[in-house]
Amino acid sequence: MSSSLARLLRQLSAGFSNQQQAFENPPLYAHILVKVRPLPQLEPGSLLLDQSYAINPAAPYRLRVLRAEQQGAELRITNQAIADEQRFWGAVDDPAKRALITAADLKPLEGCAYVVRETADGFIGEVEPGCRCMVERKGALSYLVSSFELSGRGMRTIDRGHDPTTHEQLWGSLAGPFEFERTDDYSHELPEPWLAL
Repeated sequence: MSSSLARLLRQLSAGFSNQQQAFENPPLYAHILVKVRPLPQLEPGSLLLDQSYAINPAAPYRLRVLRAEQQGAELRITNQAIADEQRFWGAVDDPAKRALITAADLKPLEGCAYVVRETADGFIGEVEPGCRCMVERKGALSYLVSSFELSGRGMRTIDRGHDPTTHEQLWGSLAGPFEFERTDDYSHELPEPWLAL
C-alpha cells in the first residue's frame, strides 16, 4: 500500500461530529455523527461508514462499506451498500457484529466512487464525474454531487442531489459544507499489513 493510501486510511478511521456547527446554526444544520472503522475481514482498505443524527445514533441514515485503494496513480474510495443493512445497525460500536459483515453482504454502488487527491493537510475527494451516482430521496430520483475535505483535525462535506434531466438542485446543503470535528481516532484498529509500504 502506498504511503498516501496509508495516510488516507489513518485519517478516515475516526469519529466525527458537527456539534458546534449544529448548535451555532440549528435551523441550517442537523447534529450529525459520522464513524468510520476498519473491517479487517474484508479486502484491504475496507471501512464501515455509519452516519446518524445525534438524536438517534442507533438508527443510522447511511450505512456503507467504503474501500480506499490505489488504482494506478489515483486514490479512489468505492462505495458499497449493505444488503438488509438493519442487521448491522450498531456494528460500528460492536466489534462482534462488525466481524459478521462479509463480501456477500455488499453491493457496489455504480458511479459513486470518490476520486481523491492528496493535499498538504490531508485529502480532497469528489464523486467521479458522469452524473451516474443515482439516489432516491423523498420519492424522486436524483444524481449525487458530493465532495469532502479531510485533515487530521476533521472533515468538511457537501452533498447535493440534482435532477437527472434538468440538473436543478433538488436537495442538499444550501448554506455550505458540513464542518465535522474529529472526536475519536480508530486508526489503531487498522491491520498492520494494510499500512505496509
